[in-house]
Amino acid sequence: MLVMQLEPDVAFGAHPEFGVVAETADQRPFLTEVLRRHRFAYSNRLRLWQLPPGTPFNTRVRMVASASREFQGAGLAVVADPQVMIPPAAPAEAGARVREPMPGLSLTAVTAELSGLERAMDIADALDPVLDEDHGVFTGLEGVFASTAVWCERLGTEHGQELALELRAGVHQVVTLGEQLLEVQLALSVMPDTVWDNAPAPVRERSAVPEVSEAARARSTVAAPPRHPFTPAPTAGTAFPPAESARPGRTR
Repeated sequence: MLVMQLEPDVAFGAHPEFGVVAETADQRPFLTEVLRRHRFAYSNRLRLWQLPPGTPFNTRVRMVASASREFQGAGLAVVADPQVMIPPAAPAEAGARVREPMPGLSLTAVTAELSGLERAMDIADALDPVLDEDHGVFTGLEGVFASTAVWCERLGTEHGQELALELRAGVHQVVTLGEQLLEVQLALSVMPDTVWDNAPAPVRERSAVPEVSEAARARSTVAAPPRHPFTPAPTAGTAFPPAESARPGRTR
């Protein structure tokens, strides 16, 4: 029986010394472009693609998940080492980057702000704190899922391992949701200004004719009538006759 082994186009792995690395089957420009866009740099010494040292765990997971999704969308075969999804051991090593909570970030406040904006660029800017790589909502959720998974694994029971696997799958789902919102933000940031169908008209376009007050209307009723085109213009210093004298008298 002939068994055909299908080699992946891209493989992601976690190296204990060099961090997250990627290997490609060949040097196709598309593979290079996608990896560079997701912050991988090629190491001539390792002959592998490598994320920059010190890349935060949540960013690591996000970059691998996003690149894998793009490769798979192009019909390429991708494999990833599960070790990529395992966060650093707690407590963190000395000198390791610790994520600080962002004070004042409220989803309720962001939602209220979004409902009152009109320009696409403003919507994109309002999503920045939600998508922040260090303090954003999705980054926090990834950390919650991953930390809970580590705790479940420490139980050392079969049920604990099952719960940990479910939480790892939840990390993937959170990353996917974050990537989808990020794609929307990028599309909004380059979208030309548009006005929604039911938006109120801008004030500057509300009225092209200047408004006339009641006092101005009253003054206009006693003002002299406009001069007939065939009537000679009055000389300087000559006052207009009263409105009654402007009408011709009746002859007998």
